[in-house]
Formats: sequence, structure tokens, C-alpha cells
Amino acid sequence: MSNDTDTPELEARLTDQDEFTPPESFVEQANVSDPGIYDEFDATWPECWTDAADLLDWETPYDQVLDDSNPPFYEWFPGGGLNASANCLDRHLDERGDEAAIEWVGEPADEANRTYTYAQLHREVNEFAAGLREMGVGEDDIVTLYMPMVPELPIAMLACARLGAPHSVVFAGFSADALSTRMNAADSEYLVTCDGYYRRGDPLDHYAKTLDGLDGVSHAVSDVVVVDRLGANGDGFDHDRPAAHHDYDAVVAAHDGASVSPVERDATDMLFLMYTSGTTGQPKGVTHSTGGYLSWAAWTSQAVLDIKPSDTYFCSADIGWITGHSYIVYGPLALGTTTMLYEGAPDHPDKDRLWELVESYEATQLYTAPTAIRSFMKWGVEYPDAHDLSSLRLLGTVGEPINPRAWTWYYTHIGDESCPIVDTWWQTETGGMMVTGLPGVSTMKPGSAGRPLPGVDARVIDTDGDDVAGGRAGHLTIQKPWPGMLQTLYENDERFIDEYWRVYSDTDSGDSADWVYFPEDGAKVDDDGYITVLGRVDDVVNVSGHRLGTMEIESAIVDVPGVAEAAVVGGDHDLKGEAVYAYVLTTDDHDASDALRERIVASVEDAIGPIARPEAVVFAPELPKTRSGKIMRRLLEDIANDADLGDTSTLRNPDVVETIQDQLAGD
Repeated sequence: MSNDTDTPELEARLTDQDEFTPPESFVEQANVSDPGIYDEFDATWPECWTDAADLLDWETPYDQVLDDSNPPFYEWFPGGGLNASANCLDRHLDERGDEAAIEWVGEPADEANRTYTYAQLHREVNEFAAGLREMGVGEDDIVTLYMPMVPELPIAMLACARLGAPHSVVFAGFSADALSTRMNAADSEYLVTCDGYYRRGDPLDHYAKTLDGLDGVSHAVSDVVVVDRLGANGDGFDHDRPAAHHDYDAVVAAHDGASVSPVERDATDMLFLMYTSGTTGQPKGVTHSTGGYLSWAAWTSQAVLDIKPSDTYFCSADIGWITGHSYIVYGPLALGTTTMLYEGAPDHPDKDRLWELVESYEATQLYTAPTAIRSFMKWGVEYPDAHDLSSLRLLGTVGEPINPRAWTWYYTHIGDESCPIVDTWWQTETGGMMVTGLPGVSTMKPGSAGRPLPGVDARVIDTDGDDVAGGRAGHLTIQKPWPGMLQTLYENDERFIDEYWRVYSDTDSGDSADWVYFPEDGAKVDDDGYITVLGRVDDVVNVSGHRLGTMEIESAIVDVPGVAEAAVVGGDHDLKGEAVYAYVLTTDDHDASDALRERIVASVEDAIGPIARPEAVVFAPELPKTRSGKIMRRLLEDIANDADLGDTSTLRNPDVVETIQDQLAGD
């Protein structure tokens, strides 16, 4: 790492730079470095996606690349047969058997780490698959996994895949009601959970929440497997366990050395089910196929994250989200690399925890969220500067658009100006990355995700369905199918069409060209075809009839030196209908002040116009966030409107709410 003593001037210089090219040293070793790939994929679509399928081992060759005869129910690689578990484990044993597949870092720090070689992981997956099979789990049975970031979670995922049983992972931070809702919706009769886990050094009683959730399941649950994560530290959480609740270690030990032949699955068979938030309040059960999804996860991992078998790859997401599915488990393991799992928080026991891990494990890639990067900025450069981060070859961001200033900080202080950054846009529904740069090919533009990936037909259009001109904003759409796409919503084809295809498609047409996928994100495109995602189309504030994107306002605020993070919401206003309320966190080297508030207001007016002038700028010690790190904007709206706050139990920092209320009242 460079310890440049002229950091403000350096950042100012980089902020003024519009484009960055990947270092020649990176290009020379990149998995994809030929700019002609874009034209080649356009010319050979959809056959171009044999490149993705060729990354996998097929038991039965597929008949065709794409069957688009029944849109939007597209079938990728129909006729083909394979098993995801075998592709992630068995085929690597000869060359990678003794190499690390998973490096797990748990809590307490440096006391709970485990390494699984590919041979060891293969062995335990087989043993647990044998145990599940003995319980009655078979092909097409949906197994719910309600677990934190422990190795037994990917083991359970791969064991289910080995049996041909789709898994449904429920994020461990979700409530008991969320568990029962998802098990009821999937009619799932099997559950794998754990006794508890650690968060910032404190043991949490996860099993109690599990039991509450099971009370809300409307059908009989055949078997529950409980991982003993806490050991003696969980003695204070003693619960009576029914006979149908099995100890994970006992299940594995009872099938010591067992071998389970991987069940061949049709490429179009469901690999997993993942529930995501719906506009109606009812979660949507997104289904992903075995062949299309796995090929997409593998291809994007190789092309965008530049993953090689020799790498130690670090994604800081939780496996309870799609990022963890695609880019901690399936993509990296399909490529035979070492993937890291981290149980803890990025600032425990200290704010240099992530950089300590990068140094200790010599991580080659870091894929994290802009929310985390803004926190790193707030904490200060002394934390990354205290560690050797020279092993890093590539940086990535995921989950939300990244502000140019945060991008520049990441590029400078974590990548030492030598690591390309891939700013990736995608969704649970897309299965993997859709709009982002190829790090060995693409020029980087801070704040812009980049061009659509080769073979991905992403366009920004207006309400009439026409492409917008360069520099204009519109709706982001996908005009052609892609291998990683969702198949449908579980047992709800009609909602699948209504949610994603109704707005811009001719839903009476049987022609695939008339079907357009609309992810409900706004975006703008420049003259080079680079797409900047502006956020959800419903993430707007309607000020005097002017619809203002919250992302654009937040970006203008975070551009101000001294601002670490911002969240913008609309509050009721007698004259304007809605007014802009900005909640702001300062960096550690700046204090909240009237002068800073004035600079924030001026930045918003300069970037967007006086119409976007904030009604209030509220300095807060923290923003209310869920345990997954998402800002709870609904709560900030309620604070702005002095409304009833409702349930705040899902917050990881509920104490901050009263402080923010007091701050707003004081303003």
C-alpha cells in the first residue's frame, strides 16, 4: 500500500479524472482481455453462451442453447443433465483435492477459523447428504436453511444439490415470522438451522427464534437438523429439543465415509428457491435453474471477478442473500478456487478487521458493498494503511450504486491505484451480474456501472419504449433472455409476468422479441453506452410535481468533503406535497456544523437545482440499518413525518432512532 502524505490533493486529482484504464499488468493475466468479445457475442447470440456452459461438466449434452418458444418461460440448455454439487466438488478432486476450498473465519477472532480442502468438503457434503437422504429428503423436496455464516451452510446447500433437492436459504437475521412465512410458501418439510452464532463477540440464541418460527408453520415439519455453533457458550440458551430435531455432528458422524452419487438433474430443474421482497408485501419465491444459473455464476465469476483456481477470493456478503449464493458458493467453487467466509462484522474487534483478513489470507479479490466502503471512509485511512493489501488484484462493489467519491477512495486506499474496480448491477432475479465492466477490457468511469456484459441486451428506454439519448435518464430494461435468469416465481406464473414483463412487453405475443424484462430500476446512459443506475423507480421524492431520484440527491451530498454517508427520503409538505429530508453521517475528521450543512445544500442545488434543496439536513451518529446493512428508509420517512415508527426489531442499531428524532426536533 502507498502511504501518500498528500492524500487530499491525491483524491482531488483522482476525483477530477473521468476515466481510468486497467493496468497493463492486470490485462496481461486477465481471464478476458479481448475487446472483440462484445461484437463476437452480439454476432453469435445465443450460441455465444456455450462459453458459459463449457465451464461445467455435463452428464448429458444439451440439445440446444436456448428454447425461447414460450416466452417469458425461457429454457436454457434444455435436454442437458448435470449436478451442481458434482460441478463444485467432485470434478476438482484430482487436481485440487488437497487445496483449500473454503477458508472460514469465525468469532471470537482467530479462535474459530477452519479450512476445508476440496477433499474434506466433498467428504462432509456426502456425509450430510446421506443423513438427509435417510430422513427422507429426495429429489424436488425443498429444504429450508436458516443459518448464519458458518461452513455448514454451504455444506448443506451442496448436500441438497447432490440429492436434487432445491434449497431455500433464509437469512439468519430475519425474524421467526419470516422463517414461517417462507416455509409455508414453499411447503418445506425439512429445516437445517443452528443453536446460535456470534455478533460482535456476543452469542445470539438463534434456536429460540427457530422454535418460534416453527410454531407458525402450518404443515408438519418432518425433520430439523441443528448445528451446534456455540458449544459451551450456548449453555445459557438451553432448550428442550424434540426427537425430530437432530444434532448436525451426530448426523454426519452416523454416516462417516458415506458416498452419495450425485443425482443428475435436467438443466431446467430448479437448483434453489430464494424469497425476495415484493411490492405487495408478500415475498416473491424466485426460482433458479441448475444449468442456466450455474453456468452464469461460473462465467461471470471468471470474466468479471477474474477468478482463477489459485486465488483466495473474498466476498464480504452473507450467503443469506443472492450475492453469497452466486459469488461465495456456486461461482467460486464451480471454478475450483478458494472462497472465504466471514462470520463477523467489519469493525469487530476493531475497525481494521477486514484489512487484517485480506493481509492474513493474502486475498486476491475483494467484493463488497458501497455501504461498507462509506463506513471505511468514515473510520479513516489509518486502518487500511496499517496493513499490507498488496495481494489484492481486483476490487468489486455490489448491492447499490457507488458514489464517485467513494469509488475514488476505494481505488486509492484499498487498491493503491493498481486494482481495477468492477461496479456491478444485478438482482436476485438475474442470478448474477448484468451491467458492469470487464476488468481486463473496460475503461472505468467512477459512478457508472459500465456497459452491459457481452451478450446482455440492456437498454435505457423512455415510457414509450424508445431508447433514450446519451446523457438522459429512463428505465433500465433487458431486451433478451440470459442464462442466469429466474425461471418463474414459485407456484405463481401470473405474478411472474405481472412483476417483470407486463410494463414493456406485448404479453399476447408468442415472439420472444416482444418480451422485455423490466427490473424497476431507473438509469441513465452516456454516449459510450455506459449505464449509471439511479435506483428503484419508486425511490423518488415528488417535490411540487417534480420527481427527483433519491440516489442523485444522495450522490450530490456524499460528494461534499466531510460527508461519509447520506440517506434521502421524502417528508410531507403542505405546499410542495413532499420535501427532501437528508440524513447525513460525517467522517471522523469533520464535525456537524452549520457550515457543512450549507455546503451540502449548495452541492445539491448545484448538481440538481433549487427544486431539490433539502428541507432539513439532519446530522446523525448512525443511520438505522437492518442486520444485512440496508438503510431502513421507511423508518426515516416516518421520522420526517412524525409518524408512528412501527416495528423496529429488525434494526441492528435501534437506539439510534431516538437520537435522530431529537436531532430533527432540534433543527
